[in-house]
Amino acid sequence: MKGALSHKTARLMVFKLVMAAAKYWRRLKGENRLPMVIAGVKLTDGVAVTPDADQRAA
Repeated sequence: MKGALSHKTARLMVFKLVMAAAKYWRRLKGENRLPMVIAGVKLTDGVAVTPDADQRAA
């Protein structure tokens, strides 16, 4: 088949694969934690970790 791997057809195949895969993608949970992550808050299992007195001394 002539021209089967041209730039145009390769781009179209990638686009179709991404669109097909996007049907099964899930949104990430925890988008409300993004400002905390940007601020530098340490999170463990989605809970903000506060430094203990022992950890601050080190």
